[in-house]
Amino acid sequence: MCGIAGEIRFDGGDPNVEAVARITAEMHRRGPDGSGVYSTGAIALGHRRLKIIDLSERGAQPMVDSELGLVAVFNGLIYNYRELRAELEAAGHHFFSTSDTEVLLKAFKQWGPACVERFLGMFAFAVADRDTGVLTLGRDRLGIKPLYLTEAPGRLRFASSLPALLQGGGIDTSIDPVALHHYMTFHSVVPAPRTILTGVRKLPPATVRTIQPDGTYSDHVYWRPLHTRRPEHAGMTARDWRDAVLESLRVAVRRRMVADVPVGVLLSGGLDSSLVVALLAAEGQTGLKTFSVGFHAAAGEAGDEFEYSDLVAEHFGTDHQQILVDPARMLPAVDETIVAMAEPMVSHDCVAFYLLSQEVSKSVTVVQSGQGADEVFAGYSWYPPLARVPRRHGAQAYAEQFTDRDHTDLAGILEPEWLLDHDPSREFIAEHFDASGADETLDAALRLDSTVMLVDDPVKRVDNMTMAWGLEARVPFLDHELVELAAACPPELKLAHGGKGVLKEAARGVVPDEIIDRPKGYFPVPAIRHLEGPFLDRVRDAVTDPVAKARGLVRRDWLDAMLADPNTKRTNLGSNALWQVALLEMWLQERGL
Repeated sequence: MCGIAGEIRFDGGDPNVEAVARITAEMHRRGPDGSGVYSTGAIALGHRRLKIIDLSERGAQPMVDSELGLVAVFNGLIYNYRELRAELEAAGHHFFSTSDTEVLLKAFKQWGPACVERFLGMFAFAVADRDTGVLTLGRDRLGIKPLYLTEAPGRLRFASSLPALLQGGGIDTSIDPVALHHYMTFHSVVPAPRTILTGVRKLPPATVRTIQPDGTYSDHVYWRPLHTRRPEHAGMTARDWRDAVLESLRVAVRRRMVADVPVGVLLSGGLDSSLVVALLAAEGQTGLKTFSVGFHAAAGEAGDEFEYSDLVAEHFGTDHQQILVDPARMLPAVDETIVAMAEPMVSHDCVAFYLLSQEVSKSVTVVQSGQGADEVFAGYSWYPPLARVPRRHGAQAYAEQFTDRDHTDLAGILEPEWLLDHDPSREFIAEHFDASGADETLDAALRLDSTVMLVDDPVKRVDNMTMAWGLEARVPFLDHELVELAAACPPELKLAHGGKGVLKEAARGVVPDEIIDRPKGYFPVPAIRHLEGPFLDRVRDAVTDPVAKARGLVRRDWLDAMLADPNTKRTNLGSNALWQVALLEMWLQERGL
């Protein structure tokens, strides 16, 4: 797990190694164990290292293979790197390290960009070919590892973090009006390739981009879950699906045990993380460290779920740490969390993950997490209402369930110059629902959520907050083979038992029934859900700052009404509407934009 960066020039000039070094240095928290910058021809590459595989200096990056004429920077982990290495050795390749980065280099030489189809893992990488001057960028199937891009005349730069790219300079930092529309309506998600800034884009998941020395490029999307019923599953009973899901998850958890350092678990006490603990225990992992976070109650809302996480820890005999956050730490943590955000992320879970990661990083370097199960197995509240909607009406029904507000409502929130004469968020949803495949409305909703919303909300949240403390988070529910299996599973089996039915059935006899049958929980951070006291003061300071007034995003009458009554107005899914606007402004101010 690391931070990568680079530049390729198209105008015959040398790459700006100093700018790449600044970008790389900005990502020191993603990779506190080492750094390096390397230049070859028109390409410069930078890397910050977090040591997980091959702790020796032989695993340092940028990794140069002079014999192959290739240089690579890599962020993430190829879980099947040992199996691929054996295959590559049989093909005549010789290795100088035990790193999965070297496996990437040899695999790229052996199979070209199609090597990604053989990788089981999470990754973002850049491979430079010394002889051809071609730069290849790649990102994993579910977008677990980020990759941001910025172009200017004669060059392209990339990095694992948007704020890091800003350190290189020369970026159009104006707000993208379409991205702003997405942020305000599509549950604060800005889908790839856009970001909130006009001059920064992101490589979409499951994409390999091949960039020629003259700046032309081609993209290859190498994976998409079908969300259709498959012939090979014909005749499977509910019990068969239960068994198949459990076995696939067991394999996914086992794969993510690969490390040269200890692996722990972020244990919320919910079904998903509890299943991960159970399966790790079944694999014989002893002395497993588990971690739970909680907050003091506010406005009558509980701030922890220790009752359930303690039950799981005791049942499986884990080395458990219960982290109750002192209220005095909360307000400073809000600003620190915003610093850690690569993009504005409105979920209050961010603060929870940030503070949890801070404490966990003192004990382990790698954790497994239960993120992704709700999007893959239909665990959210907006899925059941879609089950009976005819496919042709699916996009409209999904938008009514999921989006924060209607397009027309923005006229009462945004200043006129930011209003659009069309609804790009609804158009985006309709485009996805119109794509081939996805047999039923629920299939189309799950396809959209697992390939877009999941990537740019929960997954990005976990990556940003864990990497802020040099902590690698692995997500077995996003093993692409498990995702493919879940996508093929009949919707009624996923919706059973109030959602995630097939997963709950798989968990029977594996985790305590109290965990399976409990109400659905979440990472509660009451102080942000209910803005008052110093938290409301912090929000007020941000949205009334002269910089915010000069920016002119939000109508003053709307802000005045919200500040007078900050907790009544909610988005469609119950988020605090004032916090959504304030978070964006605080993020922009933190970046000096």
